[in-house]
Amino acid sequence: MNNKIRTDAVDHLFEAILTLKDKEECYKFFEDLCTINEILSLAQRYEVASMLSKKHTYLEIADKTGASTATISRVNRSLIYGNDGYDMVFDRLNEK
Repeated sequence: MNNKIRTDAVDHLFEAILTLKDKEECYKFFEDLCTINEILSLAQRYEVASMLSKKHTYLEIADKTGASTATISRVNRSLIYGNDGYDMVFDRLNEK
């Protein structure tokens, strides 16, 4: 795990996120916290990760999400060499 992001400020942010109760509260909080483009970029990366985990090709992913091949490659590196955060969330969502 990357210790560079482990700061008191990041801890406070994550604690705030963990208080959110539903999707509507997430919309309210993230619209205040982030720009629209930041939210859309996060959503795009998540969609890319989801499609990569389902073995879609880069071309299919780029066509559906509009993500560049550089973004797809970065997300793919996170899936392969990251902290398994995406997989943890995908597994939990599949349990529902």
